[in-house]
Amino acid sequence: MIEWHERKNEELAPKLIEKYQLSPLTAKLLSLRGINTAEKINFWFNATEDDLADPYLMHDMKKAVDRINQAIDAGERITIYGDYDADGITATSIMMETLGILGADVNFFIPDRFRDGYGPNLDEYKRIVAEGTKLIITVDNGITGVEEVAYAKSMGVDTIITDHHKFQDKVPESYALVHCNYPGQDYPFDDYCGAGVAYTICRALMQDSMPELLELAMIGTIGDMVKVSGEGHIIVKRGLKMLNETERPGLRALIKKAGLQLGHIDETDVGFNIAPRLNAVGRLDNASLAVDLLLCETDEEAEKIADKIEGLNDERKNLTAEVYQSCINQIKNNGWQRAKTLVLYNPKFNEGVLGLVANKLVEKTHKPTIVLTKNEEGIIKGSGRSVDGFNLFNALELLKDKLFLKFGGHDFACGLSMTESKISSLRKSFEDSFTGTFNQNIRYYDCELPFSHLDLQIIADIKQVGPFGTDNVKPIFSITHPKINSCFYMGKDKNHIKLSISKDHNKVDVVGFNKKFLTKILLPYIDQLFIELQENCFRNQIKLQGIIKGIIFAAPKLAVPEPVVDLRNEKYVMGFADRYLLFDKRNKNYASSLFDIDPTKITLVNDYDNEGEVAVFLDVPHNQKELNFALNNSYEQLYLHFLMDQLPVQHLPLKSDFEILLKYIYSHPGLTLQDYRKVGKFIKLSYDNILFILRVFFELNFIQLEDDKIFGVNNPVKNKLTNSKYFQATKSQISFVNELRQMPSQKLLMYVNGQLKQH
Repeated sequence: MIEWHERKNEELAPKLIEKYQLSPLTAKLLSLRGINTAEKINFWFNATEDDLADPYLMHDMKKAVDRINQAIDAGERITIYGDYDADGITATSIMMETLGILGADVNFFIPDRFRDGYGPNLDEYKRIVAEGTKLIITVDNGITGVEEVAYAKSMGVDTIITDHHKFQDKVPESYALVHCNYPGQDYPFDDYCGAGVAYTICRALMQDSMPELLELAMIGTIGDMVKVSGEGHIIVKRGLKMLNETERPGLRALIKKAGLQLGHIDETDVGFNIAPRLNAVGRLDNASLAVDLLLCETDEEAEKIADKIEGLNDERKNLTAEVYQSCINQIKNNGWQRAKTLVLYNPKFNEGVLGLVANKLVEKTHKPTIVLTKNEEGIIKGSGRSVDGFNLFNALELLKDKLFLKFGGHDFACGLSMTESKISSLRKSFEDSFTGTFNQNIRYYDCELPFSHLDLQIIADIKQVGPFGTDNVKPIFSITHPKINSCFYMGKDKNHIKLSISKDHNKVDVVGFNKKFLTKILLPYIDQLFIELQENCFRNQIKLQGIIKGIIFAAPKLAVPEPVVDLRNEKYVMGFADRYLLFDKRNKNYASSLFDIDPTKITLVNDYDNEGEVAVFLDVPHNQKELNFALNNSYEQLYLHFLMDQLPVQHLPLKSDFEILLKYIYSHPGLTLQDYRKVGKFIKLSYDNILFILRVFFELNFIQLEDDKIFGVNNPVKNKLTNSKYFQATKSQISFVNELRQMPSQKLLMYVNGQLKQH
């Protein structure tokens, strides 16, 4: 659940506002970000690469520079060991270009995601050494390469590690270690990306601020989501300026393919269009191609490489969609809708998109998710993502020695490898490890949207506080009690909504991406909107437009509130009720994570004894008696959702389904329940249906269980399916649930109002 707080800070001194000719909005936004002195404002507006700290303040910088110069003077072969993401690609390009200018005998190596994995790889170090390299320089990796660096050292090869990732317990014994966050060093900025560290080394090597490298360092900074304050502000602000004037054929070709226009590119374009294209190369191919693009010198070569990269980016989108849909089908066919966690596997999934798919699945299902595939060596590789309130790294690290060949990550993301035989153990252990807790996320908005000054100048005022990124988020404005004049749904699948909102004799269009749940029935419940502002250029007309970042719902303020509200057709739970009531205790944990509800507000109907609260029926009662019991309470207001149930099947299987499965059991004796997960796709039955039919067969003595294996009973006594009590009970429950969900609204409200205890 997101809780929104307004930012607070002291206003800027009037003399500062006058000195820097600040608009009231710019002054307010600066003050809210702590940019509140002449020194800070001057830095924000005017700092350039010449104001960056002395690179020699970074740990081991002199040792690194002296060793690189020694290698250049002696004609030693140097290898840059990079990484396959946008940061690693730009860092490699920065080092290659600088050492090339200095006349070094230099080449680069980018690990292959599929063959080499992330970071230092001993086999590749051996190959690099065998090919005559005398100095290895890592960029955007290396801090974990204890064994690899030791091997190089034993062969008389020096390694200079340049990195920004977290230190491990053991640090490689490299010739030099240049790290933006080295403990106790004097360098004042501690959150460079790999490209930022590489740029700092190149400033030292060239004894120059090297502005021509800023556009590459900026792409790495935005792609790796590191700080855009302090020196990060200079890198991004000046890098964007250089990018918009770039003469690099590779970047110009990439920009053209992305549909961007030089002179109008901002940090959002880099984050959503340029960096993902560079990342796409390493996801599906070897990222060396992207380095070649950034370093190429002719328009013709750049166009050719950019075409390949655009094709890979399109393929990445298609593969992500295919793997995602396959995972959704797996969840449905295996009856995992009610699981607390997900482990999804298909040996044909493309390894490069596993993380992207896991992320999409978490957004869709609100469950911690691991997506697995098999590589050419038969090793299972996987990527995991988590939800707020569940530390994925801590949960899986406990299983590391028992289940994984390799494992690493952080609170919300992980990567792993394992053998295929242990997937089912992972699925069970991961499910057992789930201890998801409600997480009250606090987010901040800047101020109420100034409707009285809504024109394009407001965008210029906002831009003065940018560029925006990880620790300098875009300003968010509140619209309290919005008057919504109209709405319509956009996009191929009508997934996006556009609202026209008016206030103080002015209006603004507001777009909600992937807000299909905002139906016209829910719009009157919107009490506060939180939006970012942007320019929208349509048919050569530039207009102001808001993008929805958050919503607070509340009951509409009516003279006579409706005592009971029918929301059965709404899948979204608005979150403003005092109490969320459940008829089935098995739904409790699932409800909290699925609907992002504070678990302290969720109560079982049987345990509820409060009065005068706004309450929601989240799930469906099993029968009319349970419903009537719940209605024997005094509510201030009652919302009927009936979203969840614990039905074993949503529809009774057909008689032919029973016949098909029974025939299969007799022809395939000795299968386990787990085996029948795989059977479903062959006989075209979901796992839920299979489990239901098996339970009926057990009751009717058509099948038996021996050592957890299922066998058909020889010469079973003939019996009707309807003689199964389980069959009859389920049929009755399905009938009641369907009746409750499909009953005309007026009839349902009349019944509920008639049963409700008056308060």
